[in-house]
Amino acid sequence: MSEIKVIGALPGDHNLRNYKETYSTFSFTELARDFYGDAAGVNIAHRVLDDNIARGLGDRVALYFDADDRQESYTFNQLNEIVNRFANTLDKRGLQRGDRLALFLPRSPELYISFLGAAKKGIIVVPLFEAFMEDAVRERLQSSGARALVTITDLLPRVPRQNLPRLNTVFITGGMASDIDNVLDWHSEVAAASSVAHCCWLTREDPLFILYAAGADGRPKGLVHVHDIMLGLWNTAAWVHDLKEGDVYWCTADPGWITGIAYGFLAPWLHGVPVLVKGGRFDAASWCRVLEKYKVSVWYSAPTAWRMIIAAGPQVYGQYDLGSVRHLLSVGEPLTADVMQWCMDTFGIPVYDTWWMSETGMNMICNLRCLDIKLGSIGRPVPGIKAAVVDDAGNELPPYRVGNLAVQRGWPAMARDVWGEREKYEAYFKLDPWFISGDAAYMDEDGYFYFQGRVDGVINTAGERVGPWEVEEKLREHPAVQDAGVAGKPDKIRGEIIKAYIVLQPGYQWSEQLGEELRNYVKNGLAAHAAPREFAVKETIPKTPDGQVDRKALRGWVLELGG
Repeated sequence: MSEIKVIGALPGDHNLRNYKETYSTFSFTELARDFYGDAAGVNIAHRVLDDNIARGLGDRVALYFDADDRQESYTFNQLNEIVNRFANTLDKRGLQRGDRLALFLPRSPELYISFLGAAKKGIIVVPLFEAFMEDAVRERLQSSGARALVTITDLLPRVPRQNLPRLNTVFITGGMASDIDNVLDWHSEVAAASSVAHCCWLTREDPLFILYAAGADGRPKGLVHVHDIMLGLWNTAAWVHDLKEGDVYWCTADPGWITGIAYGFLAPWLHGVPVLVKGGRFDAASWCRVLEKYKVSVWYSAPTAWRMIIAAGPQVYGQYDLGSVRHLLSVGEPLTADVMQWCMDTFGIPVYDTWWMSETGMNMICNLRCLDIKLGSIGRPVPGIKAAVVDDAGNELPPYRVGNLAVQRGWPAMARDVWGEREKYEAYFKLDPWFISGDAAYMDEDGYFYFQGRVDGVINTAGERVGPWEVEEKLREHPAVQDAGVAGKPDKIRGEIIKAYIVLQPGYQWSEQLGEELRNYVKNGLAAHAAPREFAVKETIPKTPDGQVDRKALRGWVLELGG
């Protein structure tokens, strides 16, 4: 192996000071005793609102929201009052503990309020990414059996209510049109409700949200996360994100994905730390502007975003004072040397990579401020996490042997089920006691892990996970496509782009016009981030003996090893 460049541990008073000692002594069981105490019931909404208010943080700003046409801030007191009003609105409309409420919204205060309002009543949230199109929305709403939905007028046409008989309540948060039937104005309903709400006390194992994650060879899996996720989030917010009194925190991920939920608001609010939410589409200048305006001190983002800011040039980012940032963290895709160097040059500090996934619910293997960074490594396991590289029989492999990245079961933020498909959940633990992540990795002699790509073919484009099966199914629906297979192709800006290999139906010929038509077909049926950026016409798509698309063969094609 070539020599690894090392960035030394940062000096300073970090929340996690001695990794070796803490790793050898830490126990989630003991942490739970301190965190929950003798409480008869739990509820994460109560923890981030009522408990923070009870300890004197009611007048502290909880949320800064900044969009082109809207800038607002909410204290914990103000947030709690509106959350209570929405919770009571759900009561009024007959939703009960265990019912599902879907959120199909752009980033906006109403999204976070609705999430917590549902949680306070024991109602299970189903987050939907705002870029999803009709097929993706229908699939997730049907699977979850959502009884209610919060959305906006512009997104409502993507909700096929005629195919969703269980969906009997729809709230519109903005742009309410007078000619929409059987929907309610979110703001009017909330304004008419009481600001005092009863909290539904739950067990640690009660579901909090169902997050649909991409799978390589099946429909999206509804991962069930429970209220006990807060224990892992509270801990990693302290040790990995190093949150402290006086911080302003910005996680740029959309709350339609796990990062935007877990660290976008829940984890920092467990510590009473203000969060910034930036509305609208990415723009390098506006992102730098809000860093300066709100004096962001801890910034959690993806390498793609930093590369786009780098591409904008110093004539853009150089206009702003970014000196408030004291801690940078990366998520969602491999952290590359160019991003690390730019951050070192611009902020004077390194970026700390974090490895985890929708299934794990919290940061698992990370670079930590109290440890050296080895460039190219995703770091070491967070205290409380036992990670290893194992072979296909579950045997731990020695250093520098590539295998399955695995984590021993037992951490609090782990998804507890796949909604309605228990067998898919159990498949994660086919090599019990190991959770098999689907990622390939190796470990060095010092216990640092090195990500080597997805084993199962899931594509990571600009920090978003895309299941190739969904894209292939959508392409096969087009009359010009007989068969399809898709794979991730390395890309300097996005990490990966989606490349589609297609077999044309008889009578069709390839053209750039057809390529654009297919691209839009996927974009309009699933989501823009799922649309292939490149196509190649093939005579056949390689298959495994059981008839599935051969992901390894496609990977070879996309890396130009055979096609």
